[in-house]
Amino acid sequence: MSSSVLNTPALPSSTATHLTTWLPSRALRLLLRGLALGLLAFAVFGPLLNMLLWTVAESWFFPNKLPSAYGFAYWGRVFSPRGNAVESLVNSVSIAVGVVVLSLSLAIPAGYALARLKLPMRSLVLLMFLVPQAFPNLPVYMNIARLFYDVGLNGTYLGVVLVHTVHGLVYAIWIATAAFAAVDHALEEAARISGAGPLRTFSDITLPLAMPGLMASAVFVFLESLDEFTATFFVGAPEVNTLPLLLYTASAGGNYQIASITALILLVPSIGFMLVVERLLRADVLAKVGQ
Repeated sequence: MSSSVLNTPALPSSTATHLTTWLPSRALRLLLRGLALGLLAFAVFGPLLNMLLWTVAESWFFPNKLPSAYGFAYWGRVFSPRGNAVESLVNSVSIAVGVVVLSLSLAIPAGYALARLKLPMRSLVLLMFLVPQAFPNLPVYMNIARLFYDVGLNGTYLGVVLVHTVHGLVYAIWIATAAFAAVDHALEEAARISGAGPLRTFSDITLPLAMPGLMASAVFVFLESLDEFTATFFVGAPEVNTLPLLLYTASAGGNYQIASITALILLVPSIGFMLVVERLLRADVLAKVGQ
């Protein structure tokens, strides 16, 4: 045996005892953390994986844990002329675009006034836009459908756009207010001193600087309209068919392949647009709305 081994000092008994108790406790904490992360991943990605399996399942019957046959036959059925998926997608996108245009047409002047002008009871005005969210959607949309029926808007694209706008206007105005509030006043004052009028200052300074927040607002409103089911069901069905309605009809009829394919079509733009929002909308911008 070498002298280096013989001359190695032994650890104190207290240190050795500490190590023997610390290592198992650390391993236990890592194990519990791993189990918690695993359960969270299963809760988040388990339904997504199940949906992806249904999109390529030709046949899948209980008690089989996995499909017995795979293929893309149901994709052809969904996108066939009789599948209504293309028509529903066009309807959903066109309605969502109309909702974005109408919402921003109202949110830009309202957001600018709430952020820049000294309005009385500004906080109360902002809270008023949250009133539609304070009530259950079902009775609200039922009564809106009754009113729209009296004026001839029930079962029309305009009626669906209007009721979606009521829902999306909350996001549009709150985010627009935050975007305009985040613009530095000094830049506007410098433009005014240089001879620019109020309209020129707004178009050249304020609006471009607030544009990332306004784009994020547009994305939120677009996604809300694209995924909205209850309002479309009461106000638009059966004349106006959208992807959420097609998804509901397919799942209620037990056509899980068609329902999963439709859900995947809805999921792709939602993930893409949310990544865009994450880049456009910063936490410090949103913090301005409460000031």
